[in-house]
Amino acid sequence: MELFGGIFSVKAVVFLLLSVMGITAVGYILGRIEIKGISLGTAGVFLVALLYGCLFYKDLAAQLTVDLKDEMGNVIGTESFISSALKVIDNIGLILFVTAVGFIAGPNFFGNFKKNFKSYVVLAVIIIFSGGLACAGCILVGRNFTDLDSGEFTALLTGILSGALTSTPGFSAAKEAAKDYVDAVSVGYGIAYIFGVLGVVFFVQLVPKMLKANMEEERKQLVNIDSKSDKKQFKGKLIEMDSFGIMPFAAAAVFGIIIGSFKFGNFSLSTTGGCLLSSLVMGHFGRVDKINIMPKDSTLKVFREFGLMMFLIGAGVSGGAKFVQYFEPIYFLYGIIMTLVPLILGFIFAKYVLKLSLLNNLGSITGGMTSTPALGTLISTAGTEDVASAYAATYPVALISVVLVSQFMIMIFK
Repeated sequence: MELFGGIFSVKAVVFLLLSVMGITAVGYILGRIEIKGISLGTAGVFLVALLYGCLFYKDLAAQLTVDLKDEMGNVIGTESFISSALKVIDNIGLILFVTAVGFIAGPNFFGNFKKNFKSYVVLAVIIIFSGGLACAGCILVGRNFTDLDSGEFTALLTGILSGALTSTPGFSAAKEAAKDYVDAVSVGYGIAYIFGVLGVVFFVQLVPKMLKANMEEERKQLVNIDSKSDKKQFKGKLIEMDSFGIMPFAAAAVFGIIIGSFKFGNFSLSTTGGCLLSSLVMGHFGRVDKINIMPKDSTLKVFREFGLMMFLIGAGVSGGAKFVQYFEPIYFLYGIIMTLVPLILGFIFAKYVLKLSLLNNLGSITGGMTSTPALGTLISTAGTEDVASAYAATYPVALISVVLVSQFMIMIFK
């Protein structure tokens, strides 16, 4: 028996599902372990997925391999669909997570953004461009010590930049600009993505502890803008499309995918940006006439966590395979530099120049670093989902900036 027109056998699909569930179970166990109050949280799933990719990627690829036949039915070769399968898992997870975040942030987002507009724009630009400068510095120094030609080395380090900033749109833009060196971009992204995820995840946990922050007081400073209660006190009973709010959630995802598909030159919001925008708007208004378009809080929490888990599995398994194949210590070091420089500079600028409160600062940093996993960790650390508003405020500016910087790097240094 086969599924999907003979592309995957039932055995292959079952193997894939068992792999996903196994990674999930072990990942959450690992994420639960605390050392001096610091834990991986959901990022534990990413670490296990990465290890799984290192050790079992070939086995998974073999299960998702099909025979290619000619018109006469003769086998003429084989093709593995592992990359496509992981991409599907990755994209579904990203859509679920980002759409949930948009709905969660929506009621507070526009008031927050209006109040701190200049701060968010400036901070996002500083984070991305400082990462770009760190990348440029690594290119200028590193090209004297590599056997790769200039174009290939630049493509590799631009891929490292997009991985260090965990930016899928930046990664896509770099691949498009690199042309003959697409593989080099992919390798760089896979290597740097590891520390790009874990570095920011640990940062948002360590900083509050190092500053001995009073989280109760920090939460009060975060939620004193554009209270949700003002947006949700409607007269009369609203019409619910379903008991969980899945219909408006699905509608926001569909609208977001459509919005993200439009291109302006080489730039597009991508699925991530489109879903974030549509869910922010729907979450802000909350209703259309007497129809409720706001999913239940419990639904959003489940989709947010489940989506993050799926995204980390898809990215982790594929990244693990590339990590084994192409890893060199110096490339990992470049990735650390390109993660830490914008992370630290952004935090210092937000704290001492923009005077943002701690949770607004860290929420903005996760958005500026386009770090989806770190936002999940920060929500747990802060004890409130209102930090998502700061993430959503800096993310769109960072999204545009990282796409431009990625293309600029390849044009200048090729």
